[in-house]
Amino acid sequence: MKKLVAEFIGTFWLVLGGCGSAVLAAAFPEVGIGLVGVSLAFGLTVLTIAYSLGHISGAHLNPAVSIGLWAGGRFSSKDLFPYIAAQILGGLLAAGVLYVIATGNGSAIGNFAANGYGEHSPGKYDLMAALVCEIVMTFMFLIVILGATDKKAPVGFAGLAIGLALTLIHLISIPVTNTSVNPARSISQAVFVGGWAIEQLWLFILAPIVGAALAGLVYKYLGGKGK
Repeated sequence: MKKLVAEFIGTFWLVLGGCGSAVLAAAFPEVGIGLVGVSLAFGLTVLTIAYSLGHISGAHLNPAVSIGLWAGGRFSSKDLFPYIAAQILGGLLAAGVLYVIATGNGSAIGNFAANGYGEHSPGKYDLMAALVCEIVMTFMFLIVILGATDKKAPVGFAGLAIGLALTLIHLISIPVTNTSVNPARSISQAVFVGGWAIEQLWLFILAPIVGAALAGLVYKYLGGKGK
């Protein structure tokens, strides 16, 4: 139960920090943080939780990460679905808190940092581009996670590598899909936007899972069973 609470809190922080920066601060008049700032915000949420709660739950904060670790032989089947449930619930609570804050000045939520493709992609990228982007970005994210947490890797630097990897992923893919690589993050925002966001949500659940599972199998093949 302590592990699940840690995952709940950690995913709450990831969604509130990452999506909150996009909704509240990205385009704030005169001093908005922009794409680079939002990318850093997502990376910083993972970095801070990795070092504060990682010793309790492993700081997955993402159903795709849990699935990738499971596919790579690093995570038990019995914990997989409870972790995913805790992550989704944490993300939903964060989206609820963000909704209250974002509408506190009378503003509409707009796209609420939801993920999308086609006309709902920031750069109007089509479904195929979005699918490939999400699979590849999640694949590389899990390769970094699996490698950085391997027992042969330098001790104490995993959180830094993982946080920076997520920052880099956002720098690349925000224009394409608003960057998911995390079904919990996508579900939480889509629930509040509804409509098109729910209709396109399948991609942001399927693609990260596929990319993560492939990475788990590939890293397992490379001999990195780790700890």
